Amino acid sequence: MSGRTYLGMPAFPEAAASATRNARLRGNLRHATGTIRAKRAKAVAELSDWDALRAAGAAIKDRTLRHLDHYLERLEEAVTAAGGTVHWAADAAEANRIVTDLVKATGETEVVKVKSMVTQEIGLNAALERAGVRAYETDLAELIVQLGDDLPSHILVPAIHRNRGEIRDIFRREMGRWGRPAPDDLTDNPAELAEAARLHLREKFLRAKVGVSGANFMVAETGTLVVVESEGNGRMCLTLPETLISVVGIEKVVPTWRDLEVFLQLLPRSSTAERMNPYTSMWTGTTDSETADGPRVFHLVLLDNGRSDALADTVGRQALRCIRCSACLNVCPVYERAGGHAYGSAYPGPIGAILTPQLRGTAGDLDASLPYASSLCGACYEVCPVAIDIPQVLVHLRERVAEGGEATVRGRRTTIRPARGHAAERAAMRAARWAFDHPRALLAGQRLASRTRRLHPRRLPGPGRAWTAARDLPAVPAESFRDWWRRTRGSEGEKRGERRGETPGAARGEGGER
Repeated sequence: MSGRTYLGMPAFPEAAASATRNARLRGNLRHATGTIRAKRAKAVAELSDWDALRAAGAAIKDRTLRHLDHYLERLEEAVTAAGGTVHWAADAAEANRIVTDLVKATGETEVVKVKSMVTQEIGLNAALERAGVRAYETDLAELIVQLGDDLPSHILVPAIHRNRGEIRDIFRREMGRWGRPAPDDLTDNPAELAEAARLHLREKFLRAKVGVSGANFMVAETGTLVVVESEGNGRMCLTLPETLISVVGIEKVVPTWRDLEVFLQLLPRSSTAERMNPYTSMWTGTTDSETADGPRVFHLVLLDNGRSDALADTVGRQALRCIRCSACLNVCPVYERAGGHAYGSAYPGPIGAILTPQLRGTAGDLDASLPYASSLCGACYEVCPVAIDIPQVLVHLRERVAEGGEATVRGRRTTIRPARGHAAERAAMRAARWAFDHPRALLAGQRLASRTRRLHPRRLPGPGRAWTAARDLPAVPAESFRDWWRRTRGSEGEKRGERRGETPGAARGEGGER
């Protein structure tokens, strides 16, 4: 049984270097992300008020996060009134223990699962496996990942790194060990692959007594949970089992049904490029009838696992707006070349580069490297349906990694030590700050650099080697801008001021912010 997790994965530069050498992976990613990107752009262009919807989504999320305690208490009251039971989990270990104990209390040894990012985040499948419970993934892409003893590499399409031929081989080789085998003559035709998965899963849906899900949204007003999907497997898991256990991050709450309406427009166009999701399943509490759809026992596990820490960061908290659409992944040039596994987290791509270091902290080499897994091109911000300024948060987290300082970790205010390997960077930044504070020294340094430019190496030595290994060292011009300005346009007053060590404009009495 597959119980793989992301624990122990190397830092992003090492993992990305390996991934970029895989030509098949790059080809799969380029084709898939390019296709999704083009379809999304067309779907979004249909709405003349897209920017207004985007702003509304961001505003609703920010308002909810400012009063998160109030809305979570309201949600708990509504879920309880509808017959459900609410559990609070401070971290992944507590959430896994709660879910495992709930499953074992039913006497069952297997569960069917709806596609869920948060259960990947906490490593629930591995925890259930250790307790003797087999978890069956029912989303087609998640099924492919599970049968292949693999890990998801995309938020929307977890098996995006696999092509049709690889999927056919996985089905032929592994389906028989998990249940109904694939047909002997199975080809890589998409319809045949889907039919093989449908037949394989159908017996599990009809047999399972326990379902496990996440949720895209939770409506505090009524205690309603919402799952959107494209295949129908989620609805089978949500309606057929007698017991349903939903593990949901605390940031997924929205205040009212009116707020939900905004996100049900933003999410499908940004993720699957559809006007609405083919399946939008909603459930509130339990049902008392054996013939009615829905669970007779419902448990909601509300997960923190670092989210309160992120909420305490006034810049980084905007990552909690995320509605898991994956639009940022599909436009990211870094993700397209490195793939999702290089991020070492259930959340790959640009959103993972800002969310994971806040949920897990930046003490580890992997988490400290993620804020640097970006070119800061800004494409992710442009497509984000809730206007998360990912480049801003990346720079903010880079400062935390390089400089250290105060941060909230596991609910406590603590001092973060600068990450290893950044001593040279900090020294260089301090030297640059000193030079910019001393105009004469800056001018002398610029002129010296210009006059010795023919002697400059193409690659930096020592600690700078890592920087120039992936970038061209900029060529030094024959003269600095200040010298060029002085030679071609500067007034006599500016020339005299420059000789005294003043910056251009100081001779005219200019200064301060404009």
